[in-house]
Amino acid sequence: MAEITHAGHESGAAEKPDMTWKIVGGLVGLSVGFASRKVLTFAWQKTTGKKPPASADSLDISLGEAIAYAVVMGLGMEVARIVAMRAAAKKWHSWKSETETKL
Repeated sequence: MAEITHAGHESGAAEKPDMTWKIVGGLVGLSVGFASRKVLTFAWQKTTGKKPPASADSLDISLGEAIAYAVVMGLGMEVARIVAMRAAAKKWHSWKSETETKL
């Protein structure tokens, strides 16, 4: 998660991260993780015609399917997280800048 400082910029070594951003960023991360997992599960079912494996370690599925599922879920969730966190950080920075200029 990108650390946002009180000034609204990515943190350097000497600056403290904004605690409100940490909370907002955490909530964004949780909600994006939940939503992206639901979307990817739906896409997996539509594409393969099967439910996603309950466990990639299960011997009931092929090694290829287990690897494919892990790649799709890992890549999909990480891309969704990066996009959402960057958008949230950009919005947070613009909101903080507007708030500071009004004061």
